[in-house]
Amino acid sequence: MNDEGRSIDRYVVRTAAQTDEEQVAISHPLAENTRMQLLPLSERVGLSRLGLSIASLAPGNQSFLPHAHTAQEEFVFVLSGTGVLVIDGEETAVSTGDFVGFPTDGSAHQLRNDGTSDLVYLMGGERTATDVVHFPTLNKKGFWTNGAMHYVDVGDLQIMEPVDFVCPKDSA
Repeated sequence: MNDEGRSIDRYVVRTAAQTDEEQVAISHPLAENTRMQLLPLSERVGLSRLGLSIASLAPGNQSFLPHAHTAQEEFVFVLSGTGVLVIDGEETAVSTGDFVGFPTDGSAHQLRNDGTSDLVYLMGGERTATDVVHFPTLNKKGFWTNGAMHYVDVGDLQIMEPVDFVCPKDSA
């Protein structure tokens, strides 16, 4: 035990011993075929700034809709199976041992399982209080704040640049 009286086991998730009941089924409410099973890891060891889970994507399913974050970097590391990585409409195969990083460069990304067995991967990313996410296939922006995603149609956005706030010199 450490000074706070906690066992070292508090810092370890033994994924091989996890049961199906400890997994969470999730899907994107605005898209079909986005169902996946998640085994949350971060919360179990006290991580709050980094989100980590083991995801299992069944054949015929895709991860979330293609999306691009402006504040949160993400990654996946394929543990088993094969899949298709889609970035800005370009596709490439991924398989066991492949690492994919998603910087905040505006590239919309997604995984798809076209295979016959589950695609299993470690997924992770930053947890910021706010983020703006572009969903190009929906033509929407998502604004993450107060623990929820707020969607807006891109055509409804009013864009103003700093110059729009500058008053003419002859106005009072």
